[in-house]
Amino acid sequence: MRVLLTGSAGFIGSAIGRQLADAGHEVVGVDLMLASAHGASVPPDGTLQLDVRDAADTTWAGLLRGTDVVCHQAALVGAGVRVGDLPAYASHNDLGTAALLAAMHDAGVDRLVLASSMVVYGEGRYTCPDHGDQLPPPREVAALEAGDFENHCPTCGRALDWDLVPEDARLDPRSTYAASKLAQEHYASSWVRQAGAAAVALRYHNVYGPGMPRDTPYSGVAAMFRSSLERGERPQVYEDGGQTRDFVHVDDVARANVLAIEQVAAEPAPRFAAYNVCSGAPVTILDVASRVSAGSASRLEPEVTGGFRPGDVRHVVASPELARRELGFTAAVGPDTGLADFATAPLRA
Repeated sequence: MRVLLTGSAGFIGSAIGRQLADAGHEVVGVDLMLASAHGASVPPDGTLQLDVRDAADTTWAGLLRGTDVVCHQAALVGAGVRVGDLPAYASHNDLGTAALLAAMHDAGVDRLVLASSMVVYGEGRYTCPDHGDQLPPPREVAALEAGDFENHCPTCGRALDWDLVPEDARLDPRSTYAASKLAQEHYASSWVRQAGAAAVALRYHNVYGPGMPRDTPYSGVAAMFRSSLERGERPQVYEDGGQTRDFVHVDDVARANVLAIEQVAAEPAPRFAAYNVCSGAPVTILDVASRVSAGSASRLEPEVTGGFRPGDVRHVVASPELARRELGFTAAVGPDTGLADFATAPLRA
């Protein structure tokens, strides 16, 4: 099977490419090599440096010819540091996906695996023991400034408990990046209906592992903790550190992509499906910082700062059940070993 892999030089794309090759598939790699993700790196051997927003170009038509599945990993990532980032997210993620889908249709390619994200959910799933499921609004800045980081039941005022988020949960993006990832899913599902195609969106939770970019606000929080430790600084933990997340190793994410590519290639009818890609072992952000620190040479204790970002959510933890049942995916690397090992894993300069 021939797979066109966008974002192939990124730390997730590289892992996918290796596992696809190990499975005997032909991989054609394309990456724009954005400086925010790659620094001054040059494209790896075999990687074509192209802009997905230019997918109408004849070069793309030649690459797509004979392709069975496109695995679309190329995206501008991170929460969005400033309001001025909005056009870049819309351009790279929204326009780039739309241009690629149109080019795929022109070339007769009708199978897609899309890198999505758990950020499409916004806040996670919350329950009150007395009043059942709740849909909290965005947290108020005044409450965050006062150190009240939890979501509260609108009836009794108690802090809400989190629960696992299934794929059919409400989608309510709370950041620039999140809005662009949901737009990618909407484009893909519309393309499925219009083109008679099939697509799988993989909603990654917090991915970490070798090859992550270092020292950039657009990287993941685990990499930022790691970079702080390498500078001899204590990792800075926002809020009270009690935010709950799921951290999934890049090797598991790559394996989920291989399973999705093989599934969608065999799909007999038009279909759009979305799956959580997670470890199934939730941890707090303070736990993440502590585990990365424990695996480092300095072993510096994290510092809980009480700071916050208005676009952040309190808790979002995925249900792994649908991916296990329909995709055959269960994570192999848990946070206990994975995060400690990450402390000494090679990062991208």
